[in-house]
Amino acid sequence: MLGDVDTAVILEVALNGTTTRERNPRVPRTPAEVAEQAVDVLDAGAAIVHHHNDEPMFTTDGVHAVEPYLAAWDPVLAAHPDALLYPTMAAGARGIPVERRWAHVAELGRRGHMTLVDPGSVNVGLLDDGTCPGPAAPEPYQNSFADTEYMFARTAELGAAPSISIFEPGFLRTALTLHRHGRVPPGAIVKLYFADRLQFGLPPTPAALEAYLELLEPSGLPWSVAVLGGDVVGSGLAELAVRRGGHLRVGLEDFDDGRGGTPSNRELLDGALRALDRVGARPASPADARDILGITRRAVPDTPGN
Repeated sequence: MLGDVDTAVILEVALNGTTTRERNPRVPRTPAEVAEQAVDVLDAGAAIVHHHNDEPMFTTDGVHAVEPYLAAWDPVLAAHPDALLYPTMAAGARGIPVERRWAHVAELGRRGHMTLVDPGSVNVGLLDDGTCPGPAAPEPYQNSFADTEYMFARTAELGAAPSISIFEPGFLRTALTLHRHGRVPPGAIVKLYFADRLQFGLPPTPAALEAYLELLEPSGLPWSVAVLGGDVVGSGLAELAVRRGGHLRVGLEDFDDGRGGTPSNRELLDGALRALDRVGARPASPADARDILGITRRAVPDTPGN
């Protein structure tokens, strides 16, 4: 149990995801808006920022551009050089080789940023009311074992640190097996994604968290929790996870209070900060987060990588 005021917790803010302005007019969509809100949450106590560009998430093409990320991140790094930043990848591409789907992640990793590894396949669109948004319905988001191996191996070649997304228990078992065999690079953090309104994986309950931790704890890997289609703080999962030694993710990509609330990213972060206060913890600075994860600053190459 916590109680030591020196306990540092890594706070991540997922700024937008597929959240539209119609759903929440406060969501940042342009690179300039992303940069402004990223600097704001980093000023306030976040250490990791994740966001999507306005390219379609569920797409037959499967290719995302590097340039919008750089346009958003350059001003962020000018204000917070140690900030940890990472992108997304397309969920709906079918038959597109992972080398192409993941190329923008590799280029950003080459530049010293975190990578994204999704070690499995999942159906992600079904809601608790029995409906499924059209773009998400036709087929699962899929990553084969070979795709997973590629993402981890390329991350290691780049000297980058992976953010590992866990949508289902099988994702975690895959990642842990590869970790036991030395195929997960240093600097990794495991993101345990619980689901509330969305009907995948495990719900945000104490029993569900303990099930994940039973699998995870022998590895010693750092981990965080998020509730997709819900409220990680309001559910009580945030405080429980911090007491068990975990870290937190909040943000407009994830948030849905079921009542049509439209908070800002800063307000969601403030809620996480209040949760830390209640358990006697403090937010990790970006430099603290790098120390916790074992990520060092890297010199950025002057010439393009592979």
